[in-house]
Amino acid sequence: MGVAGVVTTPLVWLLGSPGAGEMVGASAQAAIGVAALLVPVLRRPEPQRGVVEAVETGKAEASGGGSANTGVRLGGAAGTASSARAERTGDASAEGEGNANSGVSEA
Repeated sequence: MGVAGVVTTPLVWLLGSPGAGEMVGASAQAAIGVAALLVPVLRRPEPQRGVVEAVETGKAEASGGGSANTGVRLGGAAGTASSARAERTGDASAEGEGNANSGVSEA
């Protein structure tokens, strides 16, 4: 219903021998309508976040509360990193409270 009103209002104004005010109103409505259609088309897309990838990683072993990771560990602000990649990483092992990572790690 809203689209029909927007389209038909200028037509009614223009088909019934328009005066200066009606001509200005129809022109303004048409310009605003065109601008409203162009804004999403011309708007730049948001930058894509980088691809996070882990390929052919090693073994991860942790004991006693430790943390081990042989791929990519992201967290917090690192989630917005432009890219992260870990390829053919080695093994990672941690004991006790330790942390081990043989790839990319930001937390």
